[in-house]
Amino acid sequence: MKPSPEFVAAVDLGSNSFHMVVTRRDGGDLRVVNRVKEMVQLAAGLDENNVIDAGAQARALACLRRFGQRLRGVDSHRVRAVGTNTFRKAHNADAFLKEAQKALGHRIEVIAGREEARLIYLGVAHHTREASEQRLVVDIGGGSTEFIIGRRFTPLLTESLHMGCISMSRDWFTDGKLDEAWGIFMATCCHGRRACMS
Repeated sequence: MKPSPEFVAAVDLGSNSFHMVVTRRDGGDLRVVNRVKEMVQLAAGLDENNVIDAGAQARALACLRRFGQRLRGVDSHRVRAVGTNTFRKAHNADAFLKEAQKALGHRIEVIAGREEARLIYLGVAHHTREASEQRLVVDIGGGSTEFIIGRRFTPLLTESLHMGCISMSRDWFTDGKLDEAWGIFMATCCHGRRACMS
C-alpha cells in the first residue's frame, strides 16, 4: 500500500485576519492543498482595558472551528498555529487562548514580535527570487508592524512596533476622519523635523 501523503499546516492568528495554509509533501516540495483567509478583526474587539470583547471572541472561535474541521487528519506535530499582537496585548488572552485551542483542535503558541518578524521574513524569502543583496521587508498588520533587514534566507535585523492598521485607525481616524491629534502625534514622533511630516 502507498503511504498516506504527509500534510503540514500553518495557522496565523493575526490581529486583523486569520490565515491557514495546508500543504502536502510532494517529493522535496510542499504543494498547497488548502488556503483560507478570514477577516476576524480581533484587535477591533479590544476595549480601553485591553480586554477582547465577546463579539470579537465569537468571530474568532467560529473561524477556528472552521479551520479545525479542515485540519482533521493532520498530525498535531505537523501543525504550527501562532497568535500575534492581540494575543500578546490582551489581558484576557490566557482564558481566550484555552477556548481558541479547543476550537482549533491544536495548540496555539503566542509568539514575540521579533519571532513574528523572523517568520514573516522567511515567508517572503521563500516566495521571491533569491538575491545576494540585502532587502528590507515591512509587514503592516492589524496590531503591529514588523521591519526586517535580511539577505537571502537570513534575517539580519528584526523589529516589531505596536502600530497596526486597526489600532492606528481606531486611535487617529475616528468616524473615518483624520483626528486633529494626528498632527501632534507626528510632530512628537518626528521631533518636529519637516522631512518626516512630508
